[in-house]
Amino acid sequence: MNYIVISPYYPQNFQAFSLELAKQGITVLGIGQEPYEQLDQPLKEALTEYFRVDDLENLDEVKRAVAFLFYKHGPIDRIESHNEYWLELDAALRTQFNVFGVKSSDLMKTKLKSQMKTYFKKAGVPVVPGQVVTKKADVAQAVKALGLPLIAKPDNGVGAVATYKLASQADVKAFTEQWNEETAYFFEAFVNSNQICTYDGLVDAEGKIVFATSLIYTEPPMSIMQHRSDVAYYTNPKIPKKLEGYGRQIVDTFGMKERFFHIEFFQEADDYIAIEYNNRPAGGFIMDAYNFGYSINLFEQYARLVAGKDFQPSNYPAQLALTVIRRDDKTYHYSETQILEQYKPQLKARLRMPEAFAALQGNDLYLLNANSEQDVKDMIKTISQLA
Repeated sequence: MNYIVISPYYPQNFQAFSLELAKQGITVLGIGQEPYEQLDQPLKEALTEYFRVDDLENLDEVKRAVAFLFYKHGPIDRIESHNEYWLELDAALRTQFNVFGVKSSDLMKTKLKSQMKTYFKKAGVPVVPGQVVTKKADVAQAVKALGLPLIAKPDNGVGAVATYKLASQADVKAFTEQWNEETAYFFEAFVNSNQICTYDGLVDAEGKIVFATSLIYTEPPMSIMQHRSDVAYYTNPKIPKKLEGYGRQIVDTFGMKERFFHIEFFQEADDYIAIEYNNRPAGGFIMDAYNFGYSINLFEQYARLVAGKDFQPSNYPAQLALTVIRRDDKTYHYSETQILEQYKPQLKARLRMPEAFAALQGNDLYLLNANSEQDVKDMIKTISQLA
């Protein structure tokens, strides 16, 4: 089996995909921008061949790289980056070379927020009303139809980037004046909830869910961007029954196969409102948090599925896995030395966030296991306490 990994070097923690695929006897072929000399030694050893391109954004150049690897190694069975940024490139390459997985025609339902909402409705999951806006002339009509406050976000966008809360006519005017109409926006009714959770997991080649968990954020991403607050989130192994039901209905409706998924929800009282379907693993170091919390190696388990083997669940009881990230420009009550000493038994990793994520998420990441939500709250309070 030949498996092409797009951008095998970055992000660094996702190098584990290549390493585990190689351990399963799969021929791993890499296409990336970094010089071969820059690759970590374990990654070099996992890759049968690495083809460097000048620019991964250049579709024709990447297609030529795939064609060369096809000519040299035979038919390509998988093309994957597991990275939000390259999802459209992955799909275009699969379409061009008729490779198993999501094709370009399948992608829009997981890239366009307007399309996602249609599929959420098909799944019978609560959503808020929304409308696509492509011209400034359409803004007033959308505001009239949806009412204020509302959220304006790129229809094809990632997270809370370039997202605006329009709470007044002054906000609407400011947005309209600065918007250049190059990006279609999706307007939707504002949900007054500070609780965001997820239904995340992995499906096999038949679309069956083989692993599932839930992630709880202490603050919405948009609020984090606005206030530059510290980021904290934790896994919840005891997935609420209603949330799991919604999640399974959504996974069935979207119909993806042999992929990770990361579905975001607002929680309102005892119900949930679907926000976004991400057709990829959760970003940052969340995969590592899952591995520590569940005593499992999801990189390995994914590779087993690709190799046609069964998923092997963990034999150990799950714990809550907490991630807290502090910022360089803040002064904290407890020093890093004190934090590392106090939580030595619970601390699983201390990591530095890549610069690409630092502005949104922060700089120094602490990953800990906990036995209860009260432990989680105490840890967040201590680690994030300012001087």
